[in-house]
Amino acid sequence: MITLVRGLTAAALTLPLLAAAAPAVAEPTPGRQAVDLPVAQAIEALPVEKENRAGYKRSKFKHWVDADRDGCNTRQEVLISEATEEPKIGPGCSLTDGQWFSYYEGKSTDNPRSLDIDHMVPLAESWDSGASAWDAKKRERYANDLDSPRSLVAVTARENRQKADKDPAQWWVPAESASCQYLSDWVATKTRWQLAIDQPEKNALGEHAAECPNARVKTDIAQ
Repeated sequence: MITLVRGLTAAALTLPLLAAAAPAVAEPTPGRQAVDLPVAQAIEALPVEKENRAGYKRSKFKHWVDADRDGCNTRQEVLISEATEEPKIGPGCSLTDGQWFSYYEGKSTDNPRSLDIDHMVPLAESWDSGASAWDAKKRERYANDLDSPRSLVAVTARENRQKADKDPAQWWVPAESASCQYLSDWVATKTRWQLAIDQPEKNALGEHAAECPNARVKTDIAQ
């Protein structure tokens, strides 16, 4: 069952749930290069380059691996981590009886099959922005990045497919309450992986940053 949060009163009632479900601002890992900036400054620090999708194939990013060999792949690990009510874990890491909150549009669900795991910066967009120069192992680490709660997020399949491989100049979260979170998550992911932005993307990010004066980017640089 999926329920949609509507109206100011309903939104106010779900604020504690949103706070619990939306990805937290990650503390940088000790020993790694750390970034802690207001989002507007973090945007200015990103290199601006033209995008190039030549040679992109989704298969060049090996994803949904079981890196720690515990029987749960990356998709399942994200669902377990982001559940607002802890699910039961069955054979093959099947998940039942949990609850999840898709912060993009403010929907709650008890059906994990209704959710996709969104790469905050889509795989194709990362390729356009610098990942084309990475080796296969780094692209695999990017596609399965469980070390930052901003990199991967459980959202409804509908919103994930609406977003597809679009950047912020082409698509933005529909829930007004999610805007500043999405802004900081996007910029943090580009910062973490040292990816470029193009000029339309920078313009869109700047417009949203003006509406989010308290948003910060706190992350470390991925290895």
